[in-house]
Amino acid sequence: MGKERQVIAGIGSALVDILTHEDDDFLARTGAVKGGMSLVDKEHIERTLALASGTPRVVPGGSACNTIVGIGKLGGAARFVGKCGNGEMGAFFENDLRRHNVQPVLLHSESPTGRVLSIITPDAQRSMFTYLGASAETRPEDISPQWFEDAAIVHVEGYLLFNPDLIRAAVAAAKTAGAQVSLDLASFTVVEEAGPLLKELADAYVDILIANEDEAKAFTGYTDERRAVQALSEKADIAVVKVGARGSYISRGGETIAVDAMGNGRVVDTTGAGDLWAAGFLYGLVQGMPLEKSAQLGSACGWEVCRVVGANIPEQGWERIHQLLDQMQDNTLQA
Repeated sequence: MGKERQVIAGIGSALVDILTHEDDDFLARTGAVKGGMSLVDKEHIERTLALASGTPRVVPGGSACNTIVGIGKLGGAARFVGKCGNGEMGAFFENDLRRHNVQPVLLHSESPTGRVLSIITPDAQRSMFTYLGASAETRPEDISPQWFEDAAIVHVEGYLLFNPDLIRAAVAAAKTAGAQVSLDLASFTVVEEAGPLLKELADAYVDILIANEDEAKAFTGYTDERRAVQALSEKADIAVVKVGARGSYISRGGETIAVDAMGNGRVVDTTGAGDLWAAGFLYGLVQGMPLEKSAQLGSACGWEVCRVVGANIPEQGWERIHQLLDQMQDNTLQA
């Protein structure tokens, strides 16, 4: 990928994450879909929190936002587009973007800022209840190609598939601006509910398609990840299927490579793992790194976020990632 453009812009839901540790019985009692995401109203989240056993942790979140924050922390030119409320949570969200070297392009609403209740079970799976709040009020006519005119990649979260007119406007604006479109499939429940629209957009707009094994299976019908990534590559120039601790498969131009995972040890929480994987991968692509190295960087970012609760990698984790990035760049120069 050429380096004339450097900005990676993300568009998605401006959300605040509420994290709580519970067991599988809690999922059953509250109706959460294990490993999935359900759209609910604010009151449902409040009722569920009232049943929680501990004090929840509150951090900025949202799939595309997590990815863009990761790109900012890697040293990339990062921009996030979304809509939040005018209250304290909205200000908290915007200030956190700036703190992580991300340029905010935020629309505002009188409605509350959206939030996600992530229920983390002992197996490190997260099951989510999402109240979109202000983020759901972004309208197609709000979207401007000017936001993306200097972007190399516009990264779109799959959750926007729940708003067909908005996601169509977003990918069309990205293409009008001359950017490549990256789409993360987000959740197998999203793929199951938005399959026809997803296929339409992938055929017409998407250059980079990112999925985990469950999402790839839901989209392609294949349980074999190599076959699944090859099927995805028929829809986009670059297709990715992440397979957790087993690494990832990347397919481009009829060639498929398997990339081993980086890191080993105890996984604490998978919240944000796919989002941060995408951060490393997209950053690598824009910097001109080979597919394999980009995927390794993505894996390192995904691994570091699995070592902590929530989607924010601590500074010591970013130090390890930057050491790896320096090694990769040195090796590239020596090759």
